[in-house]
Amino acid sequence: MTLLSSPRARPALIEAFTAPSGFGDQTLRDRRPDAIELLGGIPDPSVLPTAELAEATARVLAQPGAPALQYSRTEGIPALREWIAAREGVAVERVLITNGGFHGLAIAVQAVLERGDLVAVDNPVFPLFLRGLQLADARVLPIPVGAEGLDVDALAAQLRAGARPAAVYTVPEFHNPSQSSLPTARRRQLVDLAERYGFVVFADDPYRELRFAGEPESLTPFHESDHVIHVNTFTKTLGPGLRLGWVVLPERLIPDAVALRSRQDSHSSTFVQAVVAESLTSDARLFDRVLGRARSLYKTRAGALAEALEAEAPGEFEVTVPEGGLFLWPRLRDDRIDPDRLAADASAEGVEYQRGSFFPSGPGTDADRHLRLAYGDTSEERLREAAARLGRAVARQR
Repeated sequence: MTLLSSPRARPALIEAFTAPSGFGDQTLRDRRPDAIELLGGIPDPSVLPTAELAEATARVLAQPGAPALQYSRTEGIPALREWIAAREGVAVERVLITNGGFHGLAIAVQAVLERGDLVAVDNPVFPLFLRGLQLADARVLPIPVGAEGLDVDALAAQLRAGARPAAVYTVPEFHNPSQSSLPTARRRQLVDLAERYGFVVFADDPYRELRFAGEPESLTPFHESDHVIHVNTFTKTLGPGLRLGWVVLPERLIPDAVALRSRQDSHSSTFVQAVVAESLTSDARLFDRVLGRARSLYKTRAGALAEALEAEAPGEFEVTVPEGGLFLWPRLRDDRIDPDRLAADASAEGVEYQRGSFFPSGPGTDADRHLRLAYGDTSEERLREAAARLGRAVARQR
């Protein structure tokens, strides 16, 4: 057969996508059955409301006409949006249901950014967000993250020096990977900068509900501004397999985000939305019961892992136990320890984790001296064994 023309090259958007590497390689793969994996922010199955979701599913499917198996509105079904709006303290019109938190970020990127725009991001950063920015071929401006989250003063200095990002991305509560949180006063300063310089804040907040110590920071600065898109998800609370989340949009961006969504997958699964809405609205205390179990469990596991690290590798790690979230972010104290060799030796000992070197968005961070250890879905016994294996891995360099 004679071809009339050669095959077309891939579109520039697809051609620009990078292959998974580092964090992506570790995250997007099958589990290694012979190892203790402390890789992902995965909720423990024991705290997920499986029985309640099963019962809600039966009730939803018993409804006359099976409405949950039909099309629904792009914005999401009313019962679920109303529940979220009440919990967030915003008008229901501002809530758009998504297929998880990352989908919410993708909508934010495509609704706000022009191709090639500059975006200020956490440094270190949740690496998969950088992959999401490839949807807009965006340029990255790293902003340091410290003990109080995004360094708003450093951002302000960049703005005074002439940087003009179209958006700023941050994880404001239990930052991934560092676990720090942005104080309420700093949130107000960030919003003030957004309104003064005209950028949009992408506030990625999947860990907010997992606070097990201290006082929560306020969402009011985010919700009162028309320069913030607040992104959240049920992934860390009800289960990642639901693929269900939401964004709280400024009123001015609602038409744009809805129009964009209607040209993609139209809407999230009516069935999944209906089951979750039925679960949450038929038992007003369910969600807080689930959170109570989760917070108690994760607090215990965070403390147990921190204690085990010190017991099995005395003085080797600087560890701060977080007030919530699903990770520890210990730092190697001895600069003579090679972190890449440590990761390889740990793997040989049968424990896998995310290397800190996977997380920088630019220079100026000591992330490569850190390990990100996830404890959400690993028992205390296994966490203590993981610490013992890490201790043996460190000892190989002594």
